[in-house]
Amino acid sequence: MNNADTRVGAGNRPPRSAFVRAVTTVGSYAAQMAKRPLSFIGTLIVIIFVVLAIIGPVIAPYSAREFIRDENGTLVRRASPSWEHPFGTDKEGRDVFSRVIWGAREIILLPGIATVVAVILGTCFGLTIGYLGGWLDEVASRILDSLLSIPALVLALVMLGTLGPSPVGIVIVVVLLYTPIVTRVIRSATLNIRDSGYVEAARLRGESTLYILFREILPGVLPALGVEAALRFSYAIFLIASLGFLGLGVQPPSPDWGRMVEEARGEYLRAPWSLWAPAGAIAFLVIGVNLMADGLRRIFRYEGGKDA
Repeated sequence: MNNADTRVGAGNRPPRSAFVRAVTTVGSYAAQMAKRPLSFIGTLIVIIFVVLAIIGPVIAPYSAREFIRDENGTLVRRASPSWEHPFGTDKEGRDVFSRVIWGAREIILLPGIATVVAVILGTCFGLTIGYLGGWLDEVASRILDSLLSIPALVLALVMLGTLGPSPVGIVIVVVLLYTPIVTRVIRSATLNIRDSGYVEAARLRGESTLYILFREILPGVLPALGVEAALRFSYAIFLIASLGFLGLGVQPPSPDWGRMVEEARGEYLRAPWSLWAPAGAIAFLVIGVNLMADGLRRIFRYEGGKDA
């Protein structure tokens, strides 16, 4: 009787809430970071840049468009790094450190929004295509292959030439470029899961297709989804920075790291710091995101193995 009660109690145990699952995931990630310093460093870098994107305008010593002048009213052009100007000033007399901080908002916000939308759309498409299969899978696979055969930067230039260089246009371009990639990854992961025993059991119970997709299959593709989302975010940063370098990114007067690199490339010999600062910021952020992606991959594997 006691054993039966125990079994019934275990079966009727309510599922963990989203908050509890989130706390558990954060705790698992913290434990993994303690064992893997590189994942910790990468996560710390990303957190620092996110914080800069949020509070940057408050802590920046100067405005992104402010021209620095000395006591005589002369513009302080190409000033070397100092305590007052940690990254020096550019050829226009603007504080490079402040412009890098202000530019963190665009370089985090635009790729972040575009990546989230691309991941959501790609996940929905990939789950549906991979689960239903048949003619839908054949047609969708051909379309995806056709889209992925076009170089990303070339397609972005064509689309932005049509839409115009605006934040909304940049987000749309990144979403259209990366949704097919996420779709293909999730489709492949779904194909490996759809014939599993627990998915078949859900079919026999008469569960709806949406229930099977998002309650049975989606948890199984989360490892691939988490890593892919982080990789898409890093690629989106590079793509948007490249578009800024080519003059099709965020337009002035908003500071853009890619545009800052383009403006400073002719000043390399006279003011190399104005080039190193934005280029280094892009490199550090992308490296941090990739190290964090490796940590996420290890966490999902750990939790999956534990639950199994």
